[in-house]
Amino acid sequence: MGQDKDAPLRSDAQRNRERILEVAVAELTRSADAPLSQIAKKAGVGQGTFYRNFPNREALVLEIYRHEVRQVADTADQLLATREPDRALREWMDRLARFAMTKAGLADAIRQATSAPGSPGTPGKTPVTEAIERLLRAGEEAGTIRPGVTADDFYLTIAGLWQLDPHGDWQPRATRLLDIVMDGLRAGARGT
Repeated sequence: MGQDKDAPLRSDAQRNRERILEVAVAELTRSADAPLSQIAKKAGVGQGTFYRNFPNREALVLEIYRHEVRQVADTADQLLATREPDRALREWMDRLARFAMTKAGLADAIRQATSAPGSPGTPGKTPVTEAIERLLRAGEEAGTIRPGVTADDFYLTIAGLWQLDPHGDWQPRATRLLDIVMDGLRAGARGT
């Protein structure tokens, strides 16, 4: 009898899967073309274990994408629990920028995986979009963010981040751009 796909993994199998993902993030961030055999070797697992967890490059890359995006999205709730809504949003924007810049190589791997014939296509932005909506609504309710701003509006206003060179001195420029975005989000808020 085979293992139920939805059954929880044994602890050693879960550790193997997590180790593969950890190594894959590092390797694919360095080079979108990192060989899967190299990832398996550095993760300390055999080819069979690797392919049981991730039958192909696309499955691995999409799982990394989901995991990384979930981590970025989850920080929104953590920040909202400990900061004023506008400060939570601004700090979250810094984390999003850091994610975008440090994972530039991973973005290439995602593009390759989602454009391959037979691939499932680009994964949705749902967790990040939901995080943006929570941050914007909290700020709107607190009177620190102008009403009516949508996640789509937000994506368009921060699109300049993806034009920055992740290998250069991007931090000061990103900070300046995000400060300008925050000034715009605060303009017209009822508390200002």
